[in-house]
Amino acid sequence: MNSSRRRRFAERRKACGYSQEEFAEAVNVDRSTIQRWESGSTDPQPWQRPKITRALDITAGELDALLTPECRAPVRLHGILPAAEEAEDELEALELARRVAASDVGRETLSRLEGAFDELAMKYPASAPKDLMKQVRKHSSYVTHLIDARMTLGEKRRLCVVGGWLQLLGATLHIDLNQEQSATARLQTAATLARQAEHREIEAWCYETDAWRVLTDGEYGRALKLSKVAQAIAPTGSSVAIQATAQEGRARARLGERHGTYVAIERVHQMAGTVTELRGKEHHYQYDPGKSLAYTATTLAWVGDRAAESYAREVIAQLTPADDIEKWPRRVASANLDLALSLLGSDQLDEACDAARRAMLSGRVAPSNHWRAWEVVRAAEARGLRETSDMREAYHSMRSSPGEK
Repeated sequence: MNSSRRRRFAERRKACGYSQEEFAEAVNVDRSTIQRWESGSTDPQPWQRPKITRALDITAGELDALLTPECRAPVRLHGILPAAEEAEDELEALELARRVAASDVGRETLSRLEGAFDELAMKYPASAPKDLMKQVRKHSSYVTHLIDARMTLGEKRRLCVVGGWLQLLGATLHIDLNQEQSATARLQTAATLARQAEHREIEAWCYETDAWRVLTDGEYGRALKLSKVAQAIAPTGSSVAIQATAQEGRARARLGERHGTYVAIERVHQMAGTVTELRGKEHHYQYDPGKSLAYTATTLAWVGDRAAESYAREVIAQLTPADDIEKWPRRVASANLDLALSLLGSDQLDEACDAARRAMLSGRVAPSNHWRAWEVVRAAEARGLRETSDMREAYHSMRSSPGEK
């Protein structure tokens, strides 16, 4: 090995401002390795050379000139690469291919994570948020553990997607539990992962979920804006496109915009009629006919339309599994609140109070929906009903019990 060439290598390193120790850190080797390179006793390995060329700001051919005994730097002859530089390019290409194909994650792991998310999303309608959150945290933590592992580009995208779904579901549970800061953090993380994976559906769900959150806080104008953003991002015909339109209708109902509310309801019904169920009827992120009925009941009740009564009764008839109210899905509890609000408007007071009490005593009203129960209590109290004391007691019992909390 020609030591003069290695002196030029050392001179280049010094010209770039590196000491041997600093250069070793830059290319991720020991200082002794740099010393051996510069003495000519060893050569850099093929996978180390790209780091060296970047650190020294030289081409692969120029590096070869510094490391080989040949006196002249490689040159192009008639457009043909010198043999040494061509071999270097081939090695770089092979190393890149090896790294892209290498993986410590694997398809089986990703498939199991995706299946676990679907199971959690299907448990959502009938599970207590605090219980489901434990499982979401467990799987989210595992995604975090894997995120820096070696994997293919395709696997990286799949991991970002399933991680985004888990963060989104976690945010939804935090909203149900009135955990504002945690919900915000998970929504932001879900949106970041969605953008990394270029997954518009998850990103749209983030805006739709945020629209629901601010609506429950009484920010109806902001909820309307967020629902429109979600619709603009959502893939055409997707479940999130339908759900974001439903949120628009709810926001307009709370704002007292009757015409806009009915237009949104009609659009939801039209889009829902074209949905093909891919994940199962009870999947939280898959729109289904039952959701359309429940949405219509709530929206019409809020806008003061008596037709809400028939929709609420249909939801209750379809989804109530038994007389045992503790076995209700949450959608049934919400439908009973819709029914109570509608019945109060049509002076069917006894049944209205009974429906409200059943909903509040079921333990299936999420903390984020307690305001809806309070709205019914206040409406009953405004009418001076004798039953309101029982309703208020049921409300406070709901608020203080562990139930959905």
